Amino acid sequence: MQELRKQLLKEMCDGDKEAFSNGKRSLEDMSDYELKHFIVDENHGIIYCYIPKVACTNWKRVMFVLNQSEPFDDPMSISGDLVHLPKVFTLLNSFPRPEMKAKLKHYTKFLFVRDPFIRLISAFRDKFLKENQFYYQNFGRDILSRYGNQPDPPQTVEEAFASGVHPSFYNFIQYLVDPEREKEGPFEPHWRQMHKLCHPCLIQYDFVGHQETLQDDAELLLKILKLEDDIKFPPSYENMTSPNYVLNWFRTVPLEDRRRLYKLYEGDVRLFGYQKPKELFDG
Repeated sequence: MQELRKQLLKEMCDGDKEAFSNGKRSLEDMSDYELKHFIVDENHGIIYCYIPKVACTNWKRVMFVLNQSEPFDDPMSISGDLVHLPKVFTLLNSFPRPEMKAKLKHYTKFLFVRDPFIRLISAFRDKFLKENQFYYQNFGRDILSRYGNQPDPPQTVEEAFASGVHPSFYNFIQYLVDPEREKEGPFEPHWRQMHKLCHPCLIQYDFVGHQETLQDDAELLLKILKLEDDIKFPPSYENMTSPNYVLNWFRTVPLEDRRRLYKLYEGDVRLFGYQKPKELFDG
């Protein structure tokens, strides 16, 4: 399975480098900002590119524990809030370029991906259906006033929730596919395209895990890293979603907007071997 996933990546990247690497030719062309999702563990020679909404809290727990001394703690004993704080990890972009290149060449590099449209639903539920002041302030209010028919949305997330106001899933999709929004720079990482976070056409990964086969992949990866006796990947309780689940969410989204959305995330679908859900995008 690993060989197939890596082979697909190689074929896709070789076939259309321009599309998948944002026109960038090498590491030199990339800014520090574009490399801020790479966590480095120098003790074990590992680099993990984390993608929000793809088991990233649990993998960060594992990376955190690996940085402590042995015997390792149970990753689940580490608070999820702690691993999302700034400066908890050593990031790849904190090293000088020559050192960065050497680490990328010699360390074991891995990432985990997920069906792009299920990931979007997960991001929407997490950031807009829960009381989250940061996301409400920075995105929710804007989305409501632009697409939600709310010229003057409540100031705080508490007021918004008290009056039952939050962006609908369709409002969120309208925001993503709005050509005007593109001028505002890259997407927030929770809905940024996975290949734009981890650059799989510029960086050759040793392991490509999928959320859909998370427990098996995690076990295999820890075995490859010779850590299977030292550390256990936390069990995941996220129920695997059925095709109907996605359809239900997208019922309110007109076909034209679904197609625009597909174009935005087509790179992720093709690079990581996901199926294009025809019933969703072909009408």
